[in-house]
Amino acid sequence: MGAGMDTRTGAGRARRPRTAADDGERTGDDPTTARAGLGIDLHVDPAGPGGLRKGLMNALREAVRGGRLPPGTRLPSSRTLAVDLGIARNTVADAYADLVAEGWLTSRQGSGTRVAERAVPLPEPPARGRREPGAPVYSLRPGTPDLSAFPRAEWLKAARRALTDAPDEALGYDDPRGRRELRQALAEYLARARGVRADPERIVVCSGFAQGLLVLGRTLRRLGVRDVAVESYGLDFHRGLLRDSGLGAPALPWGARGSDTEALELLAPGAVLLTPGHQFPMGVPLHPERRSAAVDWARRTGGLIVEDDYDGEFRYDRQPVGALQDLDPERVVYLGTASKSLAPGLRLGWMVLPRRLVPEIMRDKGPGWGCGALDQLTLAEFITSGAYDRHIRLMRTRYRRRRDQLVAALAERAPQVRATGIAAGLHAVLELPSGTEQSVIRAANWQGLSVHGLAEFTRPDAILTERRDALVVGYAAPSESAWPGTLDALCRALP
Repeated sequence: MGAGMDTRTGAGRARRPRTAADDGERTGDDPTTARAGLGIDLHVDPAGPGGLRKGLMNALREAVRGGRLPPGTRLPSSRTLAVDLGIARNTVADAYADLVAEGWLTSRQGSGTRVAERAVPLPEPPARGRREPGAPVYSLRPGTPDLSAFPRAEWLKAARRALTDAPDEALGYDDPRGRRELRQALAEYLARARGVRADPERIVVCSGFAQGLLVLGRTLRRLGVRDVAVESYGLDFHRGLLRDSGLGAPALPWGARGSDTEALELLAPGAVLLTPGHQFPMGVPLHPERRSAAVDWARRTGGLIVEDDYDGEFRYDRQPVGALQDLDPERVVYLGTASKSLAPGLRLGWMVLPRRLVPEIMRDKGPGWGCGALDQLTLAEFITSGAYDRHIRLMRTRYRRRRDQLVAALAERAPQVRATGIAAGLHAVLELPSGTEQSVIRAANWQGLSVHGLAEFTRPDAILTERRDALVVGYAAPSESAWPGTLDALCRALP
């Protein structure tokens, strides 16, 4: 993400107190100054709960706890750190201000922002007879595949073939849209597997979904779009990317038939971001009437639908739900990624664009936001050789078995808990008795299990017919060897 992006805040938001980090002080003359890439090795998780700001705060806390940022260390200005990390300056300034309020940092005019002399809070002694919760041993993080199942041998074969066959020019500066071989392979695969209408000239390869959404957001903002409507349930990270692009992100109402796309008439955004094939996290497809309503709205108003097809390959008990893009390729941007089907570490995603948007996207993407040519050629070979289809079939069988084991274990050990949204995808929503979500999360933590509540994926301005207590459990995330223990720990934590 580029620095200096126009980050807009919602109306009525309280102004944060000004800190020395806002003054853009020079840090080069101070030997205790910590710089990203020099003094700080920050690992910011943009996909975690709370988005970039929370991710940066967590990374700074860990750097202080671990001793990499000793007391008194002067931090870079918000401008400098934003440039180094490639995020918005307001994101850094807000993170600094929150950490000052928590006592981790101090901020004085002329002295800059520094690590507090006693930044690490002293732990409270445990009550007599109380044991400390175990460190997370198991994880049910939604949206993560079983990384132990990555097809290393097949991928290596594809990489060798791709490198052997690659023309010399593939090792030079390439088409910023992505390698032609991969765009051709994706066009054929997406048409066959997802019903997407595409040709290589309308596909742009990007470094994962996040980069695609960020570039698209910048383009839409430049073209005059002010708001992109989002679903009431979803990843706050996505909303943060839109806001980092200078866009508002009002929430669509949610009801028994999913996101209420008929409300687009009232909200009047320039675009809408949907997960129509398998809503995240609720796990239901968008109702056919609401799919039609979204497309009708886009045609009538000139609006744009952004389709996030994040795990469309994994279905178990239902016929495949075709891509919304098939209904009107000139009004829908289709976003896909290899993160769920293979591994997020590949950092490979793609956009299938309306023809008129291709030059506009390339104006904002440019050559500096490209992807490694060899990884692109490897994925192209992996797809065209049939290895990708074989891997999908294998993982579909594995994930379906885990889903069935989860449902059976709940019926036997936690009959009050019902699993929903399980006809497809890599996760399930476990509906809990009212008022128990946080207590169940704490109980899971005591079992050494990291779980996520539905509240984490509920927009602050969500419009819901009812609020639910639930867990969102990613049953695909554990390795095969860890899955039995993970399932047992989950059942022990449930009411």
